[in-house]
Formats: sequence, structure tokens, C-alpha cells
Amino acid sequence: MLALTMTAPALAMDPQPYAVVGDTIPLSLTGGRGDPAKGRSIVATRTQGLCLLCHSGPIPEERLQGTLAPNLAGAGSRSTEGQLRLRIVDASRVNPDTIMPPYYRTDGLERVSKSFAGKPILTAEEIEDVVAYLLTLREAP
Repeated sequence: MLALTMTAPALAMDPQPYAVVGDTIPLSLTGGRGDPAKGRSIVATRTQGLCLLCHSGPIPEERLQGTLAPNLAGAGSRSTEGQLRLRIVDASRVNPDTIMPPYYRTDGLERVSKSFAGKPILTAEEIEDVVAYLLTLREAP
């Protein structure tokens, strides 16, 4: 019963090991595919993914969308599944100067609240859900 009242960060377990190959994480963090509908919800919400703080995308019900990062429209045709996964897990592996936070990496971070230290922003399942959603975005803006 306690688990039902905990928030997502409190439920997040230690990140599972993953292998970076070139500019990808080719294998799913969970061993399976994510749910695109759940991924869309994570991308759209301002309390979980915060993606639209910097990105814009084909989510018309969200009025305020960012312009600091690439538009998410067409992400599924611009990048492979593995490339998207690495960019969400730790975009600094591709661009050391990125402003995108590492959503799954937990080591080597600065200015992290004690309550979040050692915990990923998103779980492995949530990462896979976001990847599944972004893969559906085939049309460029």
C-alpha cells in the first residue's frame, strides 16, 4: 500500500547498467518496448519530464513550449531508437556543452538536492516510454 502513495522519484530505483555504442544506447533499458501514450504524457507534463520547458513539439494542448532546444516534431525520423535513448539518458555523451539534464545518469552531477542524490529523474520504464513516443514523431515541423 505504501508504494501507491510514493512519487515517481521515490520509486525510481538505482539505474541499471547500459552500454553506449558510438552515439547510441542500442538496447532497451528494460529489455522491452515502452508505451508511446505514457511517453507522450511524460513529455507533456510540467511536473515529470519538463521536456516542453526547452523543446516544442506536436502537443497542441500545451500552450507554453520552449525554444531553447530542437523541436520534437520529426524526432523519430531524425534519430534512431538508440540515439534517442542516449540523448535522454545522458545528452552530455553526445554534446558536452548541452543544457539538457541527464534523465538517467546519476554520477558526477553537481547541485543536486539531497532528496534526489543518486536517483535518476526518470525510471528505465519511463525512459523507454519517452523513446517509444518520440519514435512516433515522424513529420518535421
